[in-house]
Amino acid sequence: MRSLCLLLAALTFAAEPKVAPKRPSAAETKAAALKLAIDVPSSKDGTLQKVIYWRPESAAHDVAGPSLPLIVFLHSWSGGFEQGPPWIAQAKKMGWVLVAPDFRGPNSRPEACASDLASQDILDAVAYARRDARIDASRIYLVGGSGGGHMSLVMAARAPDLWAGVSAWVPITDLAAWHAESKARKNNYAQMLEQSCGGAPGPATEAEYRHRSPLFHLAAAKGVPLDINTGIHDGHTGSVPVSHSLRAFNVLATPDKQISAEDIDFMVREQKIPATLAAEKQDDPERQKAVLFRRTSGNARVTVFEGGHDSESSAAVLWLSRQRKGQPAEWSLGQAVRGSTKAQEVSK
Repeated sequence: MRSLCLLLAALTFAAEPKVAPKRPSAAETKAAALKLAIDVPSSKDGTLQKVIYWRPESAAHDVAGPSLPLIVFLHSWSGGFEQGPPWIAQAKKMGWVLVAPDFRGPNSRPEACASDLASQDILDAVAYARRDARIDASRIYLVGGSGGGHMSLVMAARAPDLWAGVSAWVPITDLAAWHAESKARKNNYAQMLEQSCGGAPGPATEAEYRHRSPLFHLAAAKGVPLDINTGIHDGHTGSVPVSHSLRAFNVLATPDKQISAEDIDFMVREQKIPATLAAEKQDDPERQKAVLFRRTSGNARVTVFEGGHDSESSAAVLWLSRQRKGQPAEWSLGQAVRGSTKAQEVSK
């Protein structure tokens, strides 16, 4: 009888539905982030801007020791500084200083979306970190995905002398093109673009769309190690077609390394790598998602991976950890990985 009761109890427990952990609401996430945020005055309009900031105690100016790298994380298109706190864990693993600025929040008003104000907010956040901590000027890194990838490429062009490396994931690079793509997909990004740029693309707004689109300015970033990443299914399961990353790479690449318009169109349409490019597949142990196509030209690299509108923070940080300002981009796993022990911790 006792055995029967135990069996019935076990079956009853097994049949109970598993309750998934409750995810915090947007309001709860922002409230938690506010507790970690500092206010940094804008040097452009004097307003106080929220920044998630973290540094090891060992980076304080009154503590002896080497200067440390700084990583700058940029939030996504519809997000804000509240996306920064998870990156504190990455910074702690690496022993780096972190800033994650708000840069005027979601891209739905003129002050945001790669405005001059938003750009200055990022530079002001970097300046704050350099005043507060011993920062290695040769190791200031920039990373972001989606809207953060968009702004990372914008800042690569606007402040090319600052960055030791920039890792951009699934970025938007041509806002007018993305407006048309978003209208076709019937999502809300076209409306957000109009709110940011003063209306739909046209003669009256062309200058705004171009100013805020990194595609037209990336030539200024040819000296910066740039890591551009896109998922082959993005634009289908996600919102940003692979063409945005591939055309950005073409701006940076030498003519013999540029990807043809026909191959780009094929990838957008078929969600596959053309047979003519299939040999440029690469195994990359730093990645969770398989690399389907990778090409390098000078300091620029583009990767098409098996996935959609995704990013991999660990892979981004590992690549950034190998970059040094004033040196050629370091692509290889086996060379010049200073501080490699800490770098490998990120992938665990």
